[in-house]
Amino acid sequence: MNIGSLSFFELASERLRWLAAKQEVVSQNIANANTPGYRARDVAAFDDLIGEGSAPARTGLAVTRAGHIEGAGRAASGHATHVDRDARVRSIDGNTVALEEQMIVATDTEESYRLAADLYRKGHDMMILAIGGRR
Repeated sequence: MNIGSLSFFELASERLRWLAAKQEVVSQNIANANTPGYRARDVAAFDDLIGEGSAPARTGLAVTRAGHIEGAGRAASGHATHVDRDARVRSIDGNTVALEEQMIVATDTEESYRLAADLYRKGHDMMILAIGGRR
């Protein structure tokens, strides 16, 4: 995906989808905080997603029926996920989820989502103002 070919609204929409995928992965990490051997996961960086000449990193198993379970290599949105190599904590049972870190990531993601949604809304308002001359 080439950032030069994206409109403001396409870029904002992709950012919102990426943030939703990140929040989904954080939720899965929190849900598996007590699962022995579970390794914390993360979503590929947004910069990698929109990098020059690259396509969205969408990997994993194809889900051909509604009853199929999603593959471990992607979020439901299709964004690639990977084992979080920066996980600092490893419990005796091999679990690498630190609830405090996950809560910080969840809060940062929520704030980023709110900002991106506000920017999208403001862009829409400016478009309406430019077309109609009033709000």
